[in-house]
Amino acid sequence: MGRFGFGQALRRVEDDRFLTGQGLYTDDVTLPGQAIGYVVRSPYAHGDITALDVSAAREMPGVLAVLTDADLTAAGIGGLPCVVRPTGTNGQKMPVPDRPVLARGRVRYVGEPVAFVVAETLEQARDAAEQILLDVEILPAVADLVAAVAPDAPLLWPDHAPGNVLTDFALGDAAAVEAAFSTAVHRVSLDLINNRLAPTPLEPRGALAAYDPADGSYTLHTGSQGSHTLRDWLCRLVLNLPPEKLRVVAGDVGGGFGMRLFLYNEQVLVLAAARLTGRPVKWIADRGEGFQSDTHGRDQRNHAELALDADGRILALRVRSLGNVGAYLSQMGAFVPTMAGTSMLTGVYHVPVAYAHAQVVVTNTAPVDAYRGAGRPEAAYVIERLMDAAARQLGLPRDEIRRRNFPAVLPYRTAFGHVYDSGDFPRLLETAQLRADWAGFEARRAEARQRGRLRGLGISYYVEVCGGGGDETAHLELHADGTATVLIGTQSTGQGHETAYAQMVAAEFGISPQAVRVKQGDTAVVPTGKGTGGSRSLPVGGASLSQAVDTVIALARPLAAARLGAAEDSVRFEDGVFLAPASNEGVRLTDLAVEAPAGTLKATSAWKPPAGTYPNGCHLVEVEIDPDTGATEVLRYTIVDDVGVVINPLLLKGQVVGGVAQGLGQALCEGVVYEADSGQLLTGSLMDYALPRADNLPDIDFSTIEIPCTTNLLGVKGAGEAGTIGSTPAVMSAVLDALAPCGITHLDMPATPLAVWTALQTAGTRP
Repeated sequence: MGRFGFGQALRRVEDDRFLTGQGLYTDDVTLPGQAIGYVVRSPYAHGDITALDVSAAREMPGVLAVLTDADLTAAGIGGLPCVVRPTGTNGQKMPVPDRPVLARGRVRYVGEPVAFVVAETLEQARDAAEQILLDVEILPAVADLVAAVAPDAPLLWPDHAPGNVLTDFALGDAAAVEAAFSTAVHRVSLDLINNRLAPTPLEPRGALAAYDPADGSYTLHTGSQGSHTLRDWLCRLVLNLPPEKLRVVAGDVGGGFGMRLFLYNEQVLVLAAARLTGRPVKWIADRGEGFQSDTHGRDQRNHAELALDADGRILALRVRSLGNVGAYLSQMGAFVPTMAGTSMLTGVYHVPVAYAHAQVVVTNTAPVDAYRGAGRPEAAYVIERLMDAAARQLGLPRDEIRRRNFPAVLPYRTAFGHVYDSGDFPRLLETAQLRADWAGFEARRAEARQRGRLRGLGISYYVEVCGGGGDETAHLELHADGTATVLIGTQSTGQGHETAYAQMVAAEFGISPQAVRVKQGDTAVVPTGKGTGGSRSLPVGGASLSQAVDTVIALARPLAAARLGAAEDSVRFEDGVFLAPASNEGVRLTDLAVEAPAGTLKATSAWKPPAGTYPNGCHLVEVEIDPDTGATEVLRYTIVDDVGVVINPLLLKGQVVGGVAQGLGQALCEGVVYEADSGQLLTGSLMDYALPRADNLPDIDFSTIEIPCTTNLLGVKGAGEAGTIGSTPAVMSAVLDALAPCGITHLDMPATPLAVWTALQTAGTRP
């Protein structure tokens, strides 16, 4: 066992609470006198509001208030902010259209909030909503990303987004790339779709607000990935409040995936309604509301080109992208298709020169923002599909073309400026091939063919940048009763933070993990926090906590030396015990805590990473396709990852396998669909939106090779998004390899049974 308990496969301590129904999610919180809110949403994708009469609704039984945009404006409540504005090729920051909390004059997507009804019960609120008169003069709508940039497309924001393009973003050296393409022996190009996804966490979104008129303060209970960030956005950008007037409490959170990083209309609405009514107000989404109003993910179109020499070595990369941000800008919506994704387009490969151009496009759809990986899965999909296409065009094995293009030495600076500080890409690839029996695949393909099945082998090698997002502060105290408390501003949404942080403290202090209380999510308890996103919790929060652990031990050392009658610098510390030199005499840290004055063994430590971390790894997938139905079965899945030093192998595998499930879902079955002309959401329920199920995944052969990161205090690299990033290109690689004998070389995600069957019918060949 290493320091801080690294390498222990400790089972999750929080699961006892969850499995016995003791979790405390937003909807589990009930406040005295609580009322219920219901959102009236636009059934139209685009149109001018010609009438909004809520008078009858206000007279309905049990109704306490009905809010419209006019009410919020009168109360001085601002709109929802966009906090990341990329600089365009014109040198100007991206313009940001206003995003009112309730529709102002015009609706721009199906599901946009129009009014908010507050009543004693949900049934009364719904009945009242039926009495609201909403008249809309319908305007032409555009829901498709490509159609939105057509010359005759309906415009959403003519003053901000001419041609429905908010900004043009570029990265790299266009002239150098053009020169490299002009001398290339081989050119490979692909048009790729990264399909729109609905995050669909197990726990729907919700919010519960209370207002205290005595001091003008608020409390907001809501599932979030960062309660401090949410509080600061609300106070500074929406409510014009000092931060001490708003307490945000994120209790247990049932899935985040990036979606819960953001500020939503309903969180503002319950705060406004609580003040107006003098009652706590709760709103909980049903699943249909979630599909309409949660931020969606992905939705990009790419035209990607690769230039190579005669030996299959890359000379240049060029990518042009359209990124859909929906009808309004979410807080980081424009960040994902621009800064977050483009800089990782070169993958793990030596690409001498590269150029990426991305347009941020508005459509009559729900806002789009970060979804597990936030730009890096999109980038990995582009470069890995290109590598497969290049191998096919050049007649090279897919593993060989990757080997030829791995950087010769690390550290390696990419064409877009990232520095890969550590890793061993060839070793991970070779290890994965051995574990997956790459060499024996053709025999398995032949056997499948005899059964009338198409068998394919897929490969991807991913890299991502993560572990950033500024500093994080950990607060740690060892108490006289032998327990310890950790206060930290990251937020678990299912990852197992309580276990990982407790494991680190317990291993050093010589106590059980159950004796460590980890508190997150409450701005009244935890002083600061940057939240969870970009796989930063353990790389950044864990590093801060490790320093706090060392500080507590250092604070106890003088007490131990005095107890042992030894000089401070001669006392050593091992497994929770201070030992005297040349002696078996020792004193436990917890015994010193009993004697120490209250608050003595207490530390606060902050750590800020000097650079990002770069987890990477190889995914190999085998699938079989039934040509009669187009159904794809995933038979084998092998992953070898380098995520740096491993803290808890069980937590790590859980994160990676969960990410694979979401990536596989995108590749094979998931996809948000809007009707092209009307903008109506066609996949608005779990009857229409296909999530992956347990039987879609085989047992996953997962292993790691630990190569410590040089830019992280603990040597860890992060793993929360890794599975999602490597899986989509690997699964699609396998599907296309299975279909290759039928002459099919291209298919877009999701490769549903219908899509695969249609491709086979069009090809007209049988295996």
